[in-house]
Amino acid sequence: QVQLVESGGGLVQAGGSVRLSCAASGRTISIYAMGWFRQAPGKEREFVATIDWSGDDTVYANSVKGRFTISRDSALNTVYLQMNSLKAEDTARYYCARSASGGATDPLWRFVDWGQGTQVTVSS
Repeated sequence: QVQLVESGGGLVQAGGSVRLSCAASGRTISIYAMGWFRQAPGKEREFVATIDWSGDDTVYANSVKGRFTISRDSALNTVYLQMNSLKAEDTARYYCARSASGGATDPLWRFVDWGQGTQVTVSS
């Protein structure tokens, strides 16, 4: 099992930027796809972005495409989510997750380890 700890959330103005980090421990995540998901109050958890094991392939939700960038640093066992041009509708708790396999298109059910999340609140 992998332990995941997210950080970097907070209160930001609309149009601003935030970088989330997800530090993994317990085992290397370098051979697994990683993902970011988010959940707003009263809504279901939704997909934000995934990155394959190599870092070469990424997938984004349409709502964040062109504004968010997922990346990874295998040496640090860490995954990042750079969030630019933030909107009020991006307000949510953001979760990092590890897939049981390596593909960027892995379905939700393959994500077996989850962090506790970090809150991002965008003020308009």
